[in-house]
Amino acid sequence: MRAVFRVIVPAAAGYLLGSIPVADLVSRRHGVDLREVGDHNPGYWNARQSLGDDDAGLVLAGDMAKGAAAAAIGRSVAGPGEWWPPVVGVGAAMVGHAWPVFARFRGGRAVATFGGGAIALSPASAAVALGLGAAAGRATTSGATGIRVAVAAFPAVQLVVDGARRTAATGALMTFVGLRFWTARRS
Repeated sequence: MRAVFRVIVPAAAGYLLGSIPVADLVSRRHGVDLREVGDHNPGYWNARQSLGDDDAGLVLAGDMAKGAAAAAIGRSVAGPGEWWPPVVGVGAAMVGHAWPVFARFRGGRAVATFGGGAIALSPASAAVALGLGAAAGRATTSGATGIRVAVAAFPAVQLVVDGARRTAATGALMTFVGLRFWTARRS
């Protein structure tokens, strides 16, 4: 399979998957547009505050599934020993989530999409990071602290598990999340 195909397929599929407006689909049945309430972000935290835990869980699961599915598509077209096509898929899903074609390019910050992709890209690293995050969340009784610890721990654990190249690629994806937070505050 040609290298260009191994870029185009996960990029196009990832972007289209990422563009599925999960938060809109979930919140629509309540007649709520998450872009108009709370922090105006169509994502888990705003759904939790505006719609409740059950609907927020659906948003989280759907957004994470987009990243995981994009990684799976990248993996399906990867050549032997190629680790980068799934990263391309996850990155494209994150871009699709942030600027979704199916929601007039007004999307979220791609945190959950990254999370689902990270689990698919490096399951062992994600398991350790999630365990550390869960422990921190319980110790502080703060889910937000637990999430922050898990996100911060992921690249450190991945460096040991997967090496520098894969960790650098994941770091680029994490940087996208940071840039998206920065641009979202200015729009």
